[in-house]
Amino acid sequence: MRARTATALASCTLLLGALALTGCNRDSGGGADGGRTVGIDLPRSDSDFWNSYQQYIEKGVEDDGIDALPLTNSQNDIGKLVANVQSLTDQGARAVVMAPQDTGAIAESLKTLEEKDIPVVSVDTRPDKGSVYMVVRADNRAYGEKACRYLGERLGGKGKVVEFQGDLASVNGRDRSEAFASCMADEFPGIRVFELATDWKGDVASAKLQSTLAAHPDVDGLYMQAGGVFLQPTLALLERRGLLKPAGDPGHITIVSNDGIPEELDAIRAGKIDATVSQPADLYAEHALRYARAALDGKKFTAGPTDHGSTIVEIPGGLEDQLPAPLVTKENVDDPALWANRLEKTG
Repeated sequence: MRARTATALASCTLLLGALALTGCNRDSGGGADGGRTVGIDLPRSDSDFWNSYQQYIEKGVEDDGIDALPLTNSQNDIGKLVANVQSLTDQGARAVVMAPQDTGAIAESLKTLEEKDIPVVSVDTRPDKGSVYMVVRADNRAYGEKACRYLGERLGGKGKVVEFQGDLASVNGRDRSEAFASCMADEFPGIRVFELATDWKGDVASAKLQSTLAAHPDVDGLYMQAGGVFLQPTLALLERRGLLKPAGDPGHITIVSNDGIPEELDAIRAGKIDATVSQPADLYAEHALRYARAALDGKKFTAGPTDHGSTIVEIPGGLEDQLPAPLVTKENVDDPALWANRLEKTG
């Protein structure tokens, strides 16, 4: 009897093991919940904005019980992104969330994913070519226009402005730069703009600003297209040169940024910078995960207003959910609705 019982138990153990292996490998290795595994690549870790986004992604995955593979980080390197995406799909990802910084070089990977019937959610950036299920992004042309109008009005339509341009290989860098230039030319022709290409690198921006200030010490304004990488080196440089004067004081350089990280809001409160456009890091994460789940559920979306205060628009190769991104100044910097204020309280 004992022998028969031991044999039966062993058989059950083997059967359960086989069933477990079968479950883990069904749907082309799609994870324990039947092909619903999500692969998520983070674009970089040298930006306070993207580090905040990572916090929201990790919280969303945990709170919603999403079957996600361990996060990868492509470190602003398109080669690493391609390799990470390949690794994620090899591990069974059935949907991919990414934020390609070089939006022109990701086309081949998108084609491969489409052939494998793996939907892609692109966060913050819109690939130049290729199919995506959804782009989760704010209107980046509006970033440039808001910065232009704020600077133009504060400077009375006259003076000199330095612009830190993001990587022009990125659709965000192009959109912000083109919109800022067009607005300045049309609405504030009396302002001279110095366009500094930075490749989204803080050290490059700081070095170029130092050279520009040496030649033009009477700079009146500064537009930083990404506070997450530009804020700290810029403030440090201005402080060393004795140019970091509080807002309202003679010689103050009017500074407008993009991102809306906690450090930018603190700088606005301290009068070190004047405004920023708040990219919704929390909403990027929330809706990226939401659309990844929807894609796995086979849901379809169409252009038009959404139930979360944004608008979906048609783009080549898919759809884009354009989330709101408010201008933050001293008047509304303490608004509890701003994600950076909530992050400070929880983080």
